[in-house]
Amino acid sequence: MMNTPTHLHPAVAKSLAIWHSMVERNDLSALESIVHPDAVFRSPMAFKPYAPAPALLLALRTVITIFKDFTYHREFGSGDGMSVVLEFSATVGDKQLKGIDMIRFDDDGRIVEFEVMIRPLSGLQALGAEMGARLGQHLPAFKSNG
Repeated sequence: MMNTPTHLHPAVAKSLAIWHSMVERNDLSALESIVHPDAVFRSPMAFKPYAPAPALLLALRTVITIFKDFTYHREFGSGDGMSVVLEFSATVGDKQLKGIDMIRFDDDGRIVEFEVMIRPLSGLQALGAEMGARLGQHLPAFKSNG
């Protein structure tokens, strides 16, 4: 388990602990409990965000089945204690990748925005191909105008 920055809003720290626990167990079944109904997901594959919450839930529950050897390394909290950046590494097929999850929470500790950035391009392309194969017909319906 990672050391959580001590300056996080208490509700954010609680939700973040739940998130880390779910990821460690590879089980996101309780994800709805920490996601705002109007949450936005920003994919590394698309400029426009996906919304509302069902898009975020679908994307995260799918990506956890694609990533192998997923590990969080470092965690950074924002000055207001309402956002975190989590650095991770994972493997998709034979491609290694590194990335960050940028997560913004509301005062109740619910995720309101979840943005993912990934490098290198070969790792992102491998992830995009797998996500497209599994969700290609589902995610476009959630494209937001934001």
